[in-house]
Amino acid sequence: MALAREGVVPVVTAVFMAYGAWLFSSVLGVILGACAIFLAWFYREPRVNIPKDPLLFISPASGKVVEIMNVDDPFVGRSTKIGIFMSVANVHVNRIPYDGKISFLKYKRGKHLVAFAPKSSEVNERLYAGLETRHGNVLLVQIAGLVARRIACRVKVGQFVSKGEAYGMIKFGSRLDVYLPPIVKPLVRVGDKVKAGSSVIGRV
Repeated sequence: MALAREGVVPVVTAVFMAYGAWLFSSVLGVILGACAIFLAWFYREPRVNIPKDPLLFISPASGKVVEIMNVDDPFVGRSTKIGIFMSVANVHVNRIPYDGKISFLKYKRGKHLVAFAPKSSEVNERLYAGLETRHGNVLLVQIAGLVARRIACRVKVGQFVSKGEAYGMIKFGSRLDVYLPPIVKPLVRVGDKVKAGSSVIGRV
């Protein structure tokens, strides 16, 4: 299992701190070593089996579906919004739901309410990513939660991306909302558990 690139610095730093602490106190060294192991586990980036069917849209996040609703969005139009809550135990690397091009990125400062609360989509710190696909526009919204304080994004405006490609992560408990175009029929329900890059959430 690989380590996400966002985790290289914190994990290496934790390992050095644990080693240095061990030289002075074995107890402190063990405690910091355990912290380093936890960070390495949290920043894991496992391989995924990406569905190849061109009619399928996949989940951009690993976690639990907490919200499904029909909305009108300026970028997507009439769309289905699916909210996915990621607990600390979930893999936090986010993935592209369908082949396309990144048309815009917009960061917005905000609060840090618990990420599973519906209102977090409107008031929390978040990053919007617009994705143009052959079946219509898709909006991805990374939302920081109560613990999370940093959203990482790996893509740039104008970049072409592939279904299942890792495009960023949110550190610790958080949420991701995906807005699917009208042509895509949702295939998940509230309460379903999904995995980024492999779980199907919609079909054309």
